[in-house]
Amino acid sequence: MTEPRQVPNVTFKTRVRDESVGGDNPFRWQDVTTDDIFKNKRIVLFALPGAFTPTCTTAHLPGYEKHYDDFKALGIDEVVCLSVNDAFVMYQWRKHLRTEKIFMLPDGNAEFTRKMGMLVDKSNLGFGMRSWRYSMIVQNKEIEKMFVESGYTDNCPTDPFEISGADSMLEYLKSK
Repeated sequence: MTEPRQVPNVTFKTRVRDESVGGDNPFRWQDVTTDDIFKNKRIVLFALPGAFTPTCTTAHLPGYEKHYDDFKALGIDEVVCLSVNDAFVMYQWRKHLRTEKIFMLPDGNAEFTRKMGMLVDKSNLGFGMRSWRYSMIVQNKEIEKMFVESGYTDNCPTDPFEISGADSMLEYLKSK
């Protein structure tokens, strides 16, 4: 597995609240590009296999939410959670966990994940194609540092979560 040096150019399909839409579901589709997220910014992005899954829900996302202000104090412009889920699932997961600070980025077509070289088959769990668990710091679209969990493989029998969490990322940022 070769880690890319720059984040790939893709367009994400997101949903944003827009009161002008009216009704019980005041949201509209909004395309968000790689440039919108990463250009001229320093971003922490963590990617995980799926919304509502055990490790992602109890440890990975909550750790980044808990330390969001610490990341901001260390010069990070935004913290982004990416998953190969659609915008509706990401919204409901955010709402369920009462996540308020992390930007939830749906990679519903897995285009970003595939171009990052992080797409794996998790059919052994009934998940289909998903993201491998990793985190990274991106400065103006250039990848500064990646933390990729060990065991990268299709149908991995375990769900490693050792180095892609908020604590490892904070340690790295504080050492710089």
